[in-house]
Amino acid sequence: MSKRTEKTIVDIAEELELSVSTVSRALHDHPNISAKTKEKVKKMARKMGYRPNTMAAGLRNNKSKTIGLVVPRISMFFPATISTVIQNKLQEHGYNLLICQSNDSLEQEIALADTLYSARVDALAVSTTLYTTDFSHFDVFNENNIPLVFFDRVPKDYKVKVIKGDDYLGGLTVTNHLIERGCKDIVHISGPLTCNLYVERVAGYKSALQQHKIPFKKSRIFYHELTRENALQTCEKIFAQQPYPDGVFAANDTTAITILEYCRKIKLRVPEDIKIAGYSNDPRAEIITPSITSVDQCPALMGEKVAAALLELLQQSKPVQKYNEEIIPIELITRASTEGPVVKTRGKKK
Repeated sequence: MSKRTEKTIVDIAEELELSVSTVSRALHDHPNISAKTKEKVKKMARKMGYRPNTMAAGLRNNKSKTIGLVVPRISMFFPATISTVIQNKLQEHGYNLLICQSNDSLEQEIALADTLYSARVDALAVSTTLYTTDFSHFDVFNENNIPLVFFDRVPKDYKVKVIKGDDYLGGLTVTNHLIERGCKDIVHISGPLTCNLYVERVAGYKSALQQHKIPFKKSRIFYHELTRENALQTCEKIFAQQPYPDGVFAANDTTAITILEYCRKIKLRVPEDIKIAGYSNDPRAEIITPSITSVDQCPALMGEKVAAALLELLQQSKPVQKYNEEIIPIELITRASTEGPVVKTRGKKK
């Protein structure tokens, strides 16, 4: 099989009997080149299968016009929404986005960091795995003045720009809501405490119980990856014996939906017998019956903030020299799964 020969602007110039500089300017929409010539050049480029060598251009000016993005799973509603917004915003400024997923594997995240650095990305945005506690595999970006932004799942006290949700307030708000709707025995299903999200949501949950003088019980909190399979196993433990809890705060909506389905299976009425709240405001939480109360993390706003931070850092000569945190607000979206009269509580007045 013969090796395919790449067409260059020289070939286009020879075919059209134009200078190489004219062809180059036409392909880059230079204002001094007429619309007629631009169209003629671009038509010939398409016909000949010409592809611009962006890698070579990047080596010449030390810019790839490509930004790396690492997320745990692109299939999840929250990172998918953020990724879309980031891509759209960056494209407006002439950048391409290279999206990678770690599949919540630390080994994969380390490999992706190395790959993206080798690919000469101009900047990198990362939402880490559930188990990332050592962030040294990202040091090479800071050491080489490559902008680095962490979002959602983030390090603490690492010298970098961080954009995160108010997860403590989220945990506090949703637990307070359940208590105000009459719940006195609330189960919390959390993700692993190696991840900042769940450390803060658990802290909010505990604070709400304390404010309302409800004892914290270790037997009423569960830690695991928030998958449907794990949620079903936890349901078997929660409902193995009575008394059943009267409220469940699940740290994601997949888990909340699984709890709802399990309660339906064992003839527990929601919200009459038990109230359920989730987290993330996944669209499924709104369309299921009964619809599920959830915490909206404002992913579109977070995506906009991440893109803005990347663009700002790309204009600076030095990377972030200290921990720089930006908090995205949360909003509790109340739905049918927690309906009921507001009751007087014993919490302290603010």
